[in-house]
Amino acid sequence: MANLATNKKAQFDYELLEQFEAGIELLGFEVKSIRAGQAILSGAHVIVRGGEAYVVGMQIPPYQVKNTPESYDSERTRRLLLTKKELGELSDADSKKGLTIIPVSLYNKNRKIKLGIGIARGKKKFDKREAIKKRDVDREMRRVEVGR
Repeated sequence: MANLATNKKAQFDYELLEQFEAGIELLGFEVKSIRAGQAILSGAHVIVRGGEAYVVGMQIPPYQVKNTPESYDSERTRRLLLTKKELGELSDADSKKGLTIIPVSLYNKNRKIKLGIGIARGKKKFDKREAIKKRDVDREMRRVEVGR
């Protein structure tokens, strides 16, 4: 299970409450681009409309620019493949105030590309400060241990 792209800001900006695994509807050259590690998940989010889920704002630049159709939009909305039960849970979370659905990672699973999505609540400023302090303390501890 190779990790192809991660949303590094997701852990810092959001508190993940629940995670799901979704298939994603892609074009052939988009698959090649993702496998080359060119996908960008930061700034993307998931919306649920009409009984289907879509990822909005995920950037997948063309694999070979000259071989890509001129009408290709690298930030187009892409449909997610989920079960009805999962779609129901996501639509409930989408309707609640303060919750959002964000993509967390793109990875391979049995030659299929999967998108890990999570129901998240935005962190407050003081929560982010605590995370920064904890990260700095951990870094300092590792630095002291290596110096011995």
